[in-house]
This record gives sequence, structure tokens and C-alpha cells, in this order.
Amino acid sequence: MHVSITVPTEDPRLAREVYPELERIGYDRAFSFEAKHDPFVPLAIAGEHTDRLELGTAIAIAFARTPMTLANTGWDLQATTGGRFVLGLGSQVKPHIEQRYSMPWSKPAARMKEMVQAIRAIWAAWETGDRLRFEGEFYTHTRMIPAFDPGPNPYGPPPIFTAGFGPLSTRVAGEVSDGFLVHPVNSRRSLQELTLPAIAEGAERAGRDAADVEVVCVTIVVTGRDEAEYNRSLEAVRGQLAFYATTPAYLPVFELHGYGDLHPVLNRMAKENRWDEMPLLIDNELIEAIAVVGEPHEIAPAIRARLDGISDHVSLVNNRAPDPQYFAEVVAGLRTMAE
Repeated sequence: MHVSITVPTEDPRLAREVYPELERIGYDRAFSFEAKHDPFVPLAIAGEHTDRLELGTAIAIAFARTPMTLANTGWDLQATTGGRFVLGLGSQVKPHIEQRYSMPWSKPAARMKEMVQAIRAIWAAWETGDRLRFEGEFYTHTRMIPAFDPGPNPYGPPPIFTAGFGPLSTRVAGEVSDGFLVHPVNSRRSLQELTLPAIAEGAERAGRDAADVEVVCVTIVVTGRDEAEYNRSLEAVRGQLAFYATTPAYLPVFELHGYGDLHPVLNRMAKENRWDEMPLLIDNELIEAIAVVGEPHEIAPAIRARLDGISDHVSLVNNRAPDPQYFAEVVAGLRTMAE
């Protein structure tokens, strides 16, 4: 099984320490994420301090940028990491794009599809020297002169992964992406009934094989090396799911497991600033449906069982447990099972 992790710190100053440690533990790939800091800077640092580890964004906010700026960044990171870069893109939500980034928002699924197509058109022009001519509904790129053309990449263009949740954004991955970053609010049932069919539909529309899309199952894990650590992990996830349940986009997974009534209640409590009370409504049954729960030695076989027949790519969510060694036993277990 291919094992990734969401890097347990955003602090770019720690990149030269954390990423090599993740490589030593045995991870195949480490994803940065965009919240308080730029997601690309730590990967540039990490590339100089690792040899094997693949490096990607999960995610960089696509609509805060243009296809040209993303093309440049992706091209350069692919070169400086020796071909180990993955450009992972997500949309964010309308208020953040318009009010935080002062960028346009419309038709997010169609816009993401065109964003990927535009980036690839720019890369193709650099690779081949052919004229750049991309004219879409949202983006137009028709000017490229030698002064701004970096030329072919010695490692070829990096793969582009997209993230999403609903059927439209998931279909986009099937149509144009090299991989799909599944949101952490997922279960074996939702992967089978919601995610994979949408990817297959998108692939069929584009005349592609759905098997060519790498499905990265971002997975919440509840575990601990002692009772106190386990309980901290459990309660952190309880709060995380209470927050996710306030968002309408994630409702289909909650509904699938009989928890659809939680959304209006938790949404109202959030507006009333009752954040401390909200986790009390998330019971252990719901946590066990969405997260993989158990002692460290139980997690690897549980992940295998959860993803059997679905994907052999898992990414462990670790941003609430900042110790890079936190899942070392899990990674070792997944490696042993693969032998």
C-alpha cells in the first residue's frame, strides 16, 4: 500500500526536520496543506533534505491563483525535487475566494476542470515549443515569448491531483485529473456508493479508464500509545466531525449513515457560538464509521480492510497530533502487510 501523510505542522521553519523524519519512518509521500502559510515553500525546502519522499500539496487553493502562476510553481518544484512533486488543487469555498483572496467565484467544478486543462496546455507549450493557445470560459492563455518560457522540464510535467466532495467535483477528477484527494469525511460505504461511481462517470465522459485516476483515501485515524493519548485523539476527532457536520457539502456522508439530522442542529449551535457543546452530539458509532479507530497495532489491518477493493493509496490525517512519529507503528504495519 502506498502511504502518504498530511504533514503534522504548517510551520515552514520545521520543513528541514520534519520531512526527512517522515522519509525515515517509511512514508511514500508527504502532503503540505494551505491554511496559515503558503503550501509550496516547505516543499521547496523539503526537496533539498529528502531523497525518496514524494512531495505534494493537499491542497493548494486553486482559485486563489491563476493557471499560469500554478504552472510556474509546479514546473519549478518538479525540477527542484527531481521529479517528486504532485500538484494537488482544491477549490475552497465561495466566501474565502471572494472575501479573503478577492478572486472570482463561479461554477467551481467547471472552473476546476478548466484550470487543470489550462495548466496542462501551458506545460505542453513549454515542453514542445508549440504556440500557447488556450481559450476557455474562465481562463485565456495565448501569449508566451522566449523570455518567459522555461523550456522542457528534465523530469516531465508533474501529476495534477484535484480534491472535492460532491458528485460534480468528483466527476472532474475522473475527467481530467491524475489523482483524486478524497475528503477526510468518508467511509467505506461512501467511497463505494458516492466517490467511485462519480469518478467512473467522469472517466467515461472523457473516454478514460477510471483505473488511471489515483484515488488517495485521506483517512482520519483515532489511536494512541497510551490511554491519555488515545482519549486526546478521540476527542479531537469528535470536535473535528462536529465542525464538519455544520457544512452542507458534507451532508451526504452523514445522511448515508443516518446522521442527517445533525447538520441543522450543529449549524445553529455554531451560529450561536456554542462550539464547546457541539462535540457532545458526535457519538462513537459515527466516529467509527468515518475514522479508523483502535490501538496502534490494529490500525494497519483496519485500513487494509476499509480500502480493500477500493484503493491501495491511503493518506493519514495527522495535523491534530504534531509528533511525526505518531503513526510510525501504523506505517510499519502497512509495510509488513505488503511484503
